[in-house]
Amino acid sequence: MKICRVVAAVTMLFAGPVIAQDLPTYVNGQIPGLVDIYKGLHAHPELSHHEEQSSALLAAELRKVGFTVTEHVGKYPDGTQAFGVVAVLKNGAGPTLLIRSDMDALPIVEETGLSYASTVKTKNASGQEVGVMHACGHDIHMTSLIGTARAMAAMKNQWHGTLMLIGQPSEETIDGAKAMLADHLYERFGTPDMAIALHDTNRGAAGTLTIVPGASQASSTSVDVIMRGIGGHGSAPQAGKDPIVMAAEFIVQLQTIVSRQEDPHDLTVVTVGDIQGGTKRNIIPDEVKMELTVRTFSDKSLNIVLDGIRRTAQGVALSAGVPEDRAPIVTIVKDETTPVNYNNPALTARVKSTLVKTLGAQNVIDGESHMGSEDFGVLGLEGHKIPTFMFWLGAMDPAKYAAAESAGKFLPGPHTSRFEPVPEPTLRTGIVSMTAAAISLLQN
Repeated sequence: MKICRVVAAVTMLFAGPVIAQDLPTYVNGQIPGLVDIYKGLHAHPELSHHEEQSSALLAAELRKVGFTVTEHVGKYPDGTQAFGVVAVLKNGAGPTLLIRSDMDALPIVEETGLSYASTVKTKNASGQEVGVMHACGHDIHMTSLIGTARAMAAMKNQWHGTLMLIGQPSEETIDGAKAMLADHLYERFGTPDMAIALHDTNRGAAGTLTIVPGASQASSTSVDVIMRGIGGHGSAPQAGKDPIVMAAEFIVQLQTIVSRQEDPHDLTVVTVGDIQGGTKRNIIPDEVKMELTVRTFSDKSLNIVLDGIRRTAQGVALSAGVPEDRAPIVTIVKDETTPVNYNNPALTARVKSTLVKTLGAQNVIDGESHMGSEDFGVLGLEGHKIPTFMFWLGAMDPAKYAAAESAGKFLPGPHTSRFEPVPEPTLRTGIVSMTAAAISLLQN
């Protein structure tokens, strides 16, 4: 029974009333070419800060349908120009709606076995050779944006106002939205009245959407911890202070910040995602660097974690007898932080009503907030000045999703080497949903 309901999700796209009666037909006609674009993007991913070819393709496709396109929008703190894309289509008097897609990929070796799987390898900022993969589905996002642009341009008689499409760089390093704002995004192109986006997920079958009003995703704060010791020969540890041992003790003690210092009602995650130290097995290094990510839903929780990180690092060093001039260094990486992603309740309700009419109520699911982070909300400005809303786009093969659900499991998700969106129904749902939402918001 579950399988039948999920498999019917794509069919139900066209069963209920929609804003423009010819929208499903139009999108169906575009799907074959859009799937080809998607596969090309998937096979040629680019890391954050390096989205040169992806942004050029996106810009070219948006120009084809009549948008005024500006490339290289965005400036990072070091002065480097970003690969942001801004495309504007004016259609008479009315509100301005921003629709955003991100473009960057992740340093992951793809293991899906797909015929169009990425085989790209490059060097990261540290000089390490890494694989590159669209393991977060930004290729789905870009292709959906292109499809939505085509549909909105073809159906200009259905809406009025200004449509601003954003190809945002560097979401994975959560500094792309900031970079575009730093390059005077709104001063140059106008301030939108509202902003919407989508994100694909393994937590839903293709043909379905998930909606979360209010605080939908946690804030993200990046923290670097350098545990400094006194290096020496591996055969004589007593002559120095071993930062590898101290780093290990720090990582273990770090877990008690959430379990013993945070209120259990406050969702919090602290993860050490990278640790680097040493060059050879018989050399005790001078220092070990660890990269942490902190996820919270409140400033109170964040402050507890940051204070706990500092105290824990200092305590470990003190217990090891590290001299004061070799104390640990704890740094908050300000360029890699983003606030809680907040879905404006009124805007969420408006879009949800449209999506229910478009897809059918059974395919628009009420979801829960989670600890993943996004910098889309940064485009809403401080204090949520501009209402924002992001919905989750089911991307899994319906039959595989139903089988996994029956077994109490999840299919491989974002940031894994086996994340495998099923292109055609996912793109169809995303484009129909986003276009219907955009037309609805630009009719008032």
